[in-house]
Amino acid sequence: MFQPLTKADLGKSGEAARIYCRPTCFIDRPHELDEGALRIADTMVWFAAWQVSLRDNDVVKSAVVPVAELDGWIAAMPDRLGEAAKAQRAGVTRPRGTLQLGERTIRLGEPQLMGILNVTPDSFSDGGKHIDAAAAIDAGFAMGAAGAAIIDVGGESTRPGAPLVWEGDEIQRIEGVVSALAKGGVAVSIDTRKAAVMEAALAAGASIVNDISALRYDDRAIEVVVQAGCPVVLMHAPSATSDPHQGGTYAHALFDVYDMLAERLAACKAAGVDPAKIIVDPGIGFGKGVGDNLTLVNGLALFHTLGCPILFGASRKRLIGALDNEAAADQRLGGTVALHYHAAAQGAQLLRVHDIAENRQALRMWRGLRDAALTG
Repeated sequence: MFQPLTKADLGKSGEAARIYCRPTCFIDRPHELDEGALRIADTMVWFAAWQVSLRDNDVVKSAVVPVAELDGWIAAMPDRLGEAAKAQRAGVTRPRGTLQLGERTIRLGEPQLMGILNVTPDSFSDGGKHIDAAAAIDAGFAMGAAGAAIIDVGGESTRPGAPLVWEGDEIQRIEGVVSALAKGGVAVSIDTRKAAVMEAALAAGASIVNDISALRYDDRAIEVVVQAGCPVVLMHAPSATSDPHQGGTYAHALFDVYDMLAERLAACKAAGVDPAKIIVDPGIGFGKGVGDNLTLVNGLALFHTLGCPILFGASRKRLIGALDNEAAADQRLGGTVALHYHAAAQGAQLLRVHDIAENRQALRMWRGLRDAALTG
């Protein structure tokens, strides 16, 4: 349960207490506030305040603090919390630069689309649609032409209850598709948690690894990423077992997911992964209920404090059906666009979607509105 936070509370916090500084009060005309606004990385998103939250023995107290007043709150914190708050502020404002994916340079100053290409018979939304390699290749090129900056190729469904796929079968499904797309100039991501599949896909031309287990499922996965020197997406899932949806119980979903990703980020850095090439994903729908997912969507900007680009993916997910009379997966386009527009407004750099043209159009409207606010 949330309670109001005061500076006095900070000084009374226990040794296990944690601080979280989430950008909030987003504004579209930062120049009208002089020094009263901060920019999220090198995006087109500015904010005027922080939601400062203290979590102590699972009691959460929060206050909204104008950006110019954060130093005063930091001064009231114990040194450990103050240093964490300073690091989070620096993480938010640090430029993310670009992703170099083969010959393609992906600029992260505005949201980019990652197209979902499932070469599987049983994915929850498009299972079987692209199981034929030729159909998958055509679909990948079509998504690129429609505006996808990256095509995310996966050979194993990770929907709830999906069977585990032997890595040899997974490689057979994706290898030719990845090779054809990469040779055609497409920036390809491999959606897998298995080291052998990562190696095969990278050898075939993929240039980024997207791992739903945050490199926990396979003991060799970190080694593969380090040796390849490629960007990697660390996604939150409650379990690193064959069923990533197991164990989704949270004292507070936003902070629990954040803490896990912060721990994985530190572990991957320690293992030699280049921190400039790490992307984080809160894992919407993976072992999370509707309320958990909504909390993550509303609090998405907190993940900027990790200093990494954010990948957000809620395309056609059950959250949408749960809020719209159990709409089927192929009837969730409106909700998909709404969720990803909201993520863009919070500074998310990468949006993972099935429907490229419709989401591309929404992002053009978003960009037009931002440009008009900044220049009008």
